[in-house]
Amino acid sequence: MKIGYPCINWSIGCTPNTTFRLKSYSEEIMISKIRFNLDCLKKTLEFNAKYNLMFFRIGSQLVPFASHPICKFDWSKFFKDQFEEIGQYIKKHNFRISMHPDQFVLLNAKDKKIIEKSIDEIDYHCKVLDLLKLDETAKVQIHIGGVYKEKENSLERFVSEYKKLPIHIKKRLAIENDHNRFSLQDCIKVHAATKIPIIFDSFHHECLNNGEALREAMELASTTWTEKDGIPMIDYSSQKKDGIKGSHTYHIDINHFKNFLKETKKFDFDIMLEIKDKETSALEAVKII
Repeated sequence: MKIGYPCINWSIGCTPNTTFRLKSYSEEIMISKIRFNLDCLKKTLEFNAKYNLMFFRIGSQLVPFASHPICKFDWSKFFKDQFEEIGQYIKKHNFRISMHPDQFVLLNAKDKKIIEKSIDEIDYHCKVLDLLKLDETAKVQIHIGGVYKEKENSLERFVSEYKKLPIHIKKRLAIENDHNRFSLQDCIKVHAATKIPIIFDSFHHECLNNGEALREAMELASTTWTEKDGIPMIDYSSQKKDGIKGSHTYHIDINHFKNFLKETKKFDFDIMLEIKDKETSALEAVKII
């Protein structure tokens, strides 16, 4: 089991998601921000290697405005060597890596322009992982999308759009259950039609399910992963006290986490802690395990 956290390390004094205003766009600023972000990503990975945090989700802003029409700069060619260097470091230390586009990515949208923009954004995320020269175990996770008051049609639309995607995107994608729209069972329907692996979100499952116990849900999600996909990835968190339903806790709930580990002991998976204080909770989780 690899333990990880998403996007930002609060301990190292930088973030690999530095961006800028669109109205300030210039090639010079773009180069400066990407260089800074890649340097910070390397520092983050060095911290993680030191403390045995071997699963990391790279933030979407690593290359600001990469999928925006304003970006004509060939950043992938300009930073090719730096990406390869970081990729070699990832492989040397056997990190598990993922990415997760923002919520505006809607592959099942009714508006074709939204679908096109969504595919451009997904393609950018896949390009980052390809530049790092990582295999198919490095995933880009997305949600199924909107319901649009017609859940079955929305599921079918996702399947239809997914089947049109080029292979270099298909091999990277994974879907996750969410807390208020599409449950694990909905994801299973999509998997049956596409073979796309499911990243099981245990907290979302607590919020929205079809009566499956945690072990049963883990079993269902685990069967969607093949050898080339690697061992299953899962997302873990718990409810924030006094927060609205679905709000992630700020710090790891030790007893909740221990119970989760007890219930899932028979399974092999890498766990992404979607907890607000990032590496602080991840370090505690490593000690508990």
